[in-house]
Amino acid sequence: MYRAERILITGGAGFIGSNMVNYILKVSPETKIVVIDKLDYCSRPANWNPGLARAPRFTFIKGDILDTQHVLEILEEHEIETVIHFAAQTHVDNSFCNVTDFIRDNIEGTNNLLRACHLWGKIKRFLHISTDEVYGEVPFEQKEGCKETDPLRPTNPYAASKAGAEHIACSYAKSFGLPIIITRANNVYGSLRGEGAHQYPEKLIPKFSLMLLRGQKLTIHGEGRARRNFIHAEDICRALETILQRGEIGEIYNIGTTCEYSVLEVAEKLLRVIHGKAAKLEDHLAYVEDRHFNDCRYHLDSSKLRALGWEEEVDFDEGLSETAAWFHSHEKEFGPVF
Repeated sequence: MYRAERILITGGAGFIGSNMVNYILKVSPETKIVVIDKLDYCSRPANWNPGLARAPRFTFIKGDILDTQHVLEILEEHEIETVIHFAAQTHVDNSFCNVTDFIRDNIEGTNNLLRACHLWGKIKRFLHISTDEVYGEVPFEQKEGCKETDPLRPTNPYAASKAGAEHIACSYAKSFGLPIIITRANNVYGSLRGEGAHQYPEKLIPKFSLMLLRGQKLTIHGEGRARRNFIHAEDICRALETILQRGEIGEIYNIGTTCEYSVLEVAEKLLRVIHGKAAKLEDHLAYVEDRHFNDCRYHLDSSKLRALGWEEEVDFDEGLSETAAWFHSHEKEFGPVF
């Protein structure tokens, strides 16, 4: 079983990255973590556990993975042997009007990071974090989830940029022998128990939570029938730990759950949590024009990961309640939500 001693986490001030930082600092007291993050609009250094983040084994460096020389200097100075690559532009809506930004950060950024790792020459594991969206749309009636060997058919600029980043990573594995492992996960929400690393409110669950808390109507794209699978931050951190320790170099692992709900179902669940059972859903909805192309559904087969010993543990309703409670306590920290 692989044990990481010195990890570079890119995008470690972002939502999933900061949860992973907190998780590793908590469960692996001997591991040294270096975070590089350019502190984009959705990054929150406050997400790190303040007690653990002050430890000598944690280092934060403000920087951009587009700067290959800077990344190489970090790898050399801290003798990094493991990389977990979260850094990316991730908001699908933004990708339609800022395609160039997504290509630059997600594809060029990944290429620069990989080039620095190749030049350093001492990386033992490179965990590349991708998304279920690279598979493209899965019909409502399809029971089988997408397998890691299925073709990639991204349908929006964000998903295409993540698929492109994957291909770049695979090319470095083949051409230069870099020890790449790729993961593709469902929509992540929530936070580690007892921690405050929550999402910037542009994604569905945090956005709807704040809108309900502020008395705003929930904006529903189209008819709200699109379905998504959700995975709690606690579960994805355990999944990534499992893959890092037990996964095989050169392999791809889906990280999927059975928590599949439509946008309207999520809206109703959050409404019940925040405003009680008597609230009427139709009084809290505002229907808007659908996206240019809104995939109706993503669906993963995670049997390969489950064979390594991982299972989802956090109940979705419980996770939603905890998430809504956190945003209720921290509502004033966030600006307007649209």
